Amino acid sequence: MTVPDQRGTDLLGSDRPGRVLRVLVTGAGGPAAIAAMKSLRADESVHLLAADMDPWAAGLYLVPPWARTLIPAGAAPGFADAVLTRCLALGVDVVLPTVDAELRPLAGAREAFTAAGIGLLLAPAAALDVILDKLALAEHCAGVVQVPRTELFGPSVDPASWTYPLIVKPREGSGSRGIITVASAVELAALDRSPSLIVQEFLPGEEYSVDVLADAAGRVIASVPRLRARVDSGVSVGGLTVHDPEVERFGRAVAQATGITFVANVQCKRDHHGSPALLEVNPRMPGTLGLTIASGVDMPRLALAALLGRPLPATIGFRERAVVRFLDELFLDPADISSVGLTPKTPKTPKTPKNPKTPKNPKSPENLETSPA
Repeated sequence: MTVPDQRGTDLLGSDRPGRVLRVLVTGAGGPAAIAAMKSLRADESVHLLAADMDPWAAGLYLVPPWARTLIPAGAAPGFADAVLTRCLALGVDVVLPTVDAELRPLAGAREAFTAAGIGLLLAPAAALDVILDKLALAEHCAGVVQVPRTELFGPSVDPASWTYPLIVKPREGSGSRGIITVASAVELAALDRSPSLIVQEFLPGEEYSVDVLADAAGRVIASVPRLRARVDSGVSVGGLTVHDPEVERFGRAVAQATGITFVANVQCKRDHHGSPALLEVNPRMPGTLGLTIASGVDMPRLALAALLGRPLPATIGFRERAVVRFLDELFLDPADISSVGLTPKTPKTPKTPKNPKTPKNPKSPENLETSPA
């Protein structure tokens, strides 16, 4: 199967002569933001802006000085209002959040952003409520896909009823933060119980990260499984995309069940019987998305097209690719860092129409025609 390369062409189409779309990517210090920015900067019709709470965030320096801005932490009071204010000042058309703590506040303020003519590349609030609570996610997906035994770590948990080892982890949060592997009933009984923790069956098999792409209505278009081949200090430094129909169907089923839109990452692991079982879902672009893009599915640009109301293919296939990752550097004048957030003058450039969901004369760009999976 041949998958056409989707990069390096004008995704927004020739019906927008001289116009640009300003896209603000948040969490500019993280790998998810960097991956999205690398994808979107290939489109000459997109002007990238970058935001972070830290002036040392590397992604800020992948855009011009006028396009850099500081914002509060996602958990800070008034976060969404602060982001909206910055968007209005900078003429932003679309916000692409990449930090978990930012997702619910922005989803809750969607009406205010829409009223200001600003689109959010973000799943619906109802989907986030399910996905970001791992207990709710397990309960919601039970009967749809294989789900490991999962219980709230409260007084009713009976250590003798579990098979060991098992996992204790926070109901909310991403990555491996706060996860404990418990080897015995004695160890579990000694732990402090909390409604913020869950107990979950240990899955011994191979782990997959499945990048999924859905349109604005939640129709799943692509499901691309990845394997982490090499991990250094908890960070994936080598991986590959793999054709595994069972895991691809698994990712699609979870995305459809949870109501995901645009880009998300489904994590699963094979159980004692070799079947994939659900771990968690990240309802945002993942940090290793560059591998999926290199495999032929440019999810950031396709998601942006979906937000703009452009038709996408019914399904998109991918080619297997491997990646090795390494640290890179940017060398700057110290003044560049100290000046972030000082509101430099924004250049006058033609703007996109203020309703990104209803562009004039939408048509499907040629570069979106791909082979079916």
